[in-house]
Order: sequence, then structure tokens, then C-alpha cells
Amino acid sequence: MALRAAVLRHVRVPIRTLTLTLTGRTLGGSSSTAFLRWMSSHDDHITKEEVSERVLSVVKSFPKVDPSKVSPDVHFQKDLGLDSLDNVEIVMALEEEFKLEIPDLEADKIDSTHLAIEYIANHPMAS
Repeated sequence: MALRAAVLRHVRVPIRTLTLTLTGRTLGGSSSTAFLRWMSSHDDHITKEEVSERVLSVVKSFPKVDPSKVSPDVHFQKDLGLDSLDNVEIVMALEEEFKLEIPDLEADKIDSTHLAIEYIANHPMAS
């Protein structure tokens, strides 16, 4: 059931075909046809403040992190003393928290709470 819901959330299906006419003439030449499609709208998009709170919560709950050191601008390696594997684990925890997949090239760039917040807040499918 969860898989079905996840798939249906991203499917775009043509629902009908319309012929657009303007003053008796078909737009775009002889018989131009436009396809009206329902685009996947993600109404559950969250605010940047909520993203910030949840990112900080995920980082604070990481076993190797002292929660008192976590702030919106903390760097994972320089400020928290985490290594690259820990960085990967935090990004994976963020993917799970926000129900999204971060491509490896983008995930490699996320090395601070600030960058994580910015990336997730701007991601259209974050929920």
C-alpha cells in the first residue's frame, strides 16, 4: 500500500485532449491539439523554519554529536568532529526524515547544517 501511494504521488497521467480554438480558428495552425495534464503538486511543502528545526533535531540525535554544539551554522567535520562516514550517515538520516532522495553529487556537498537546511528547504518534494 505504501509503495502504491509513493508511486501514485509521482505519476502524471493525461486526462483529456483539448482542441484550443480562438474565434473559430484553431491555435497553432491547422489542427493543433494541447494535452491537459495534472501535474504532481506537492502541497505538503514545508517552511524553512520547520526544515531548520527538523534538520537540527536529526543532527542532535546523531550518536556522536554533543547536542549543545549544534546550531544552524555548524559544520559537521570542523565543529562537531565527525568524519566523512558520519557525514554520509547524517545525510541518509535527513533523507529518511524528509522522505526524499539526495543524489550522491549533492549529498557530497552537504557538510553543514546550513547547507542541509538550504538544500531541503529548496527541494520540491521535501515533506
